Amino acid sequence: MRTRQFLASLAAVVLLAGGSAFVGPGKKAASYKVDAEKSVLKWNGKKVTGEHFGTVKLSDGALTVDGGKLTGGTFTFDMNSIACTDLTDAGYNAKFIGHMKSEDFFNTAKFPTSTFKITKVTPKGGNAYDITGNMTIKGITNAVTFPATVKVTGNTIEADGKATLDRTKYDIRYGSKSFFENIGDKAIYDDFIVEMKLVAGK
Repeated sequence: MRTRQFLASLAAVVLLAGGSAFVGPGKKAASYKVDAEKSVLKWNGKKVTGEHFGTVKLSDGALTVDGGKLTGGTFTFDMNSIACTDLTDAGYNAKFIGHMKSEDFFNTAKFPTSTFKITKVTPKGGNAYDITGNMTIKGITNAVTFPATVKVTGNTIEADGKATLDRTKYDIRYGSKSFFENIGDKAIYDDFIVEMKLVAGK
C-alpha cells in the first residue's frame, strides 16, 4: 500500500512539474508582424557637391518581445521600391533611380531584397536600446550596431533606429575615393545613413 501511495505521489509531482513549464510566472515571447504600410526605411547619401535622400519599403518582417522587452526581429526590404524624394524633376529622378538599381549600386535585378536580422538587444534604460544585427545587402552580410527606441503599447510595437553604413563593405564602390583616387568633386562618400521606422502588431 505504501509503495502505491509513493508512486501516486511521485506521479503527481511529475505532472505538476510538467505543467509548470507551460504556466510559469513569466510571459511567453510574442511575435509582432510588421505593418509594411506604416513601416519604412529612409536613406541619406552624401557626395562632395550635395546629397540625396529617399525611402525603401519593407516587404516583410517581425519583432519578438519577451516580458515587454524587445529581444529579436527579422526584416526584409524591397530594393526595387527604392525612391528618391529630393529630386522634383521626373526625368532626372527616374534616371537617378535607374542608376541606383543598376550594377553600379544595388543591382536589384540580381538582389531584389536586403535583410536585417537582430542578433543582440542591449537595454539602455526606459525605451532606449542598442541593437546589434546582421545587415545583408547584395548578398553580403556585415554586423552593425546602432541606438534605437522601442515602445510597446498593448498589441502594438513601434521601433525607431538610425545606423551609419559603409557602402563599400557591400561591394558598392561607384564614385568612392577609397577605390578611385582622381575623381575630384564627383566623389560620393562611403558612409550613408539609414533610418528604420517599424510599426508592428500581434
